[in-house]
Amino acid sequence: MGEDPVTKGPPKFPHPALFICDIQEKFRPAIHEYSKVISTAEKMLKASAILNVPVYATTQNAARLGPICSELSLPPSTFQADKTAFSMMVPALQSALDDTQGTSRHIAIVGIESHICVTQTALDLLKMGHQVYVLADGVSSCNEGEVGIALRRLAHAGVTITTSESWLYECMRDASIPEFKQIAALVKETKETTRDAVQTLCKM
Repeated sequence: MGEDPVTKGPPKFPHPALFICDIQEKFRPAIHEYSKVISTAEKMLKASAILNVPVYATTQNAARLGPICSELSLPPSTFQADKTAFSMMVPALQSALDDTQGTSRHIAIVGIESHICVTQTALDLLKMGHQVYVLADGVSSCNEGEVGIALRRLAHAGVTITTSESWLYECMRDASIPEFKQIAALVKETKETTRDAVQTLCKM
């Protein structure tokens, strides 16, 4: 008898990607609960290494606003772009994304600010035919009140608003895959910081 196709088979996300949007040093004193955005991004980078998820990262005018925060260890394979546009989807990044698979991706976004760069990036990716997931425990803005409005707008537009842990388990789909134990250990290791980020940032 064959395996149940609903519960078995390849990972649900055959072409996942992680976008790190403008998590830079200069924003540290300005962004609401920035440390929680950083901790979620750290966890997602570790998970991406385990699951072999490609990472794309941008900085906003790095000459003026500084480099990516020192806590974030980007893998050598990360595609990085500096920009002045608000959306991450500048020509160089769009070309790099198109060259990898030439197909629709399941893209998770973390970073700042929720209502500007994250919103414009998510909407651009939707227009390009990608499945877009904004991780609510990994995005914020200077003005706390902007966050919920941005997330509601994005949800209405067709973006999936979810959490880092939910996206990771949906990406894996099945506990029988070889990477599951490492991801489960990472989830356990980051349990407290994840709880704090969810309780603080996930407000729609």
